[in-house]
Amino acid sequence: MKVRMALSLALAMLLAATLAVRAGGEDDFKTVYAAAETANRQAGLLKNQWPATAEALAAAKKAASAGEFDQALALARNAEALAQASIAQSKLEAQAWTAAELR
Repeated sequence: MKVRMALSLALAMLLAATLAVRAGGEDDFKTVYAAAETANRQAGLLKNQWPATAEALAAAKKAASAGEFDQALALARNAEALAQASIAQSKLEAQAWTAAELR
């Protein structure tokens, strides 16, 4: 229960950070998108990729293809936040499992 609450709080904070989106161009989008893809790959290595992250990455790429870089940047930031949250979830669950098993 405490793990879920901590995870929910972490996710909420990460998603709230994405709301503070500043306008950016194609270069900003490419930088943020690359970071989001890297974080998503790291989540994959932990076997905890979220479908919502893949959806956000696809939506970001689609918006960028349409030349809507402000929207694409916001979506890429959201994807990165989701990927980071999935990484945090993996780490929290690994710690919780260890604590539960080693009583």
